[in-house]
Order: sequence, then structure tokens, then C-alpha cells
Amino acid sequence: MKNMVEIDVILDDKYVDPKVTIQTKTHSEQVENIIYAIENASENDFPTIVARNDDKLIFVSQRDIIRVHTQGRKVLLETEEGTLSVKRTLAGLEEDLNPKRFLRISQSEIINLYKVKCFDINMAGTIGVEFDNGTKSWASRSRVKNIKAMLKAAK
Repeated sequence: MKNMVEIDVILDDKYVDPKVTIQTKTHSEQVENIIYAIENASENDFPTIVARNDDKLIFVSQRDIIRVHTQGRKVLLETEEGTLSVKRTLAGLEEDLNPKRFLRISQSEIINLYKVKCFDINMAGTIGVEFDNGTKSWASRSRVKNIKAMLKAAK
């Protein structure tokens, strides 16, 4: 039987919240579907974000957001499918975004930590961010201390 998923449930008092580990040979569409299903089942308290593409309103799952940033006076939401505009402030969006998934790296940008390929911490004290889709960004100097603390805690 191909494409079967083996599931083990281990009950242990040391876990307050459920912890899911996926063990697989390759990162496939099936793995993405499993992650999506688990996140949708466990994160219903984080709303989708309403964005605009031309005259269409699009409901974007927080899981699909790569980053949210400002460009001039516009707030833009970037996904794998493209960039959409949002009729909200960055601060307003930050309140609705899952704080375990999203991090403010500058006055004008919030990133999805699950979409980060790597952080480049250089000798000058700045932090570059490279996303899975190849996009690059920079953290502001005022946020470097918070980012380093978050990265240290994640070790």
C-alpha cells in the first residue's frame, strides 16, 4: 500500500500541548497536506487575512504568507502565488498574526518564520533574511537583539 501514513500516538505527562513529528524520506505534497491539515485543526483561532488582487477579495491562510511589508503607503502581503495589497495597518495585522509563526523584523516588515530559509548574521551586527522562495530582506538594527534572542531560544 503506497502513500499510507503510519501514526503513533504517545501519551506523556510532560507535554502540555500536542507535539507532532513527521518522519519521511522527502518533503512531498503529501507531507505538505498533512502539515496543512494539522495546522488547520489546531490553529482555528488565527483568522485568515483578507487581501486584494485587483478587484477581488482573497482570503489568505496565515500559513501561506511569506511576509507582510510596506511599500510607500501600501501594505503588501507576499505569498508563493504573488503579492497582494491589504487595507490594514502593519500594526493591525501584527495583532491578528500568530506570534509563534510571525516576527516583526523592522518597522515596515513582518516575516513568517516557517518560510525562512536562513538568517545571515554578519560581523557588522546586521541580520539578513533569505526566504524559501529566494526573496531576501534585512532586519533593522533596533530589532537585532530580539531576533538573536529568539534564535537562541530556538536552539
